[in-house]
Amino acid sequence: MKYYYNKLVRDNIIRNIERKGHTCEYRKLSDEEYRQELDKKLLEESKEVIEAHSAEELGDLIEVIQTIMKEHNISFEEVKQAMQKKKDSNGAFDNRIFLISVDEKDKERE
Repeated sequence: MKYYYNKLVRDNIIRNIERKGHTCEYRKLSDEEYRQELDKKLLEESKEVIEAHSAEELGDLIEVIQTIMKEHNISFEEVKQAMQKKKDSNGAFDNRIFLISVDEKDKERE
């Protein structure tokens, strides 16, 4: 039986499939395709974290994030600085605040 996946997979998946005596069809992605598939993988792994909240799924998500960082030449130090800047201006999520609404005044009336 033939199964279709059409998705980005980890580097050793092909070897693991072939070790089991199966054959598979695959190709190397272009730079643009790779970035698009990483974005899809980010969504896929995020959904799996929401479903399971497990260390394994969080690890998969972090792996994808690290790969995206590498692909876009973003260092962990840059990410930490951006996180701190956002935390300094907007805070963290520690207080569990759930915003319901904002009633903005019409500035043209003032």
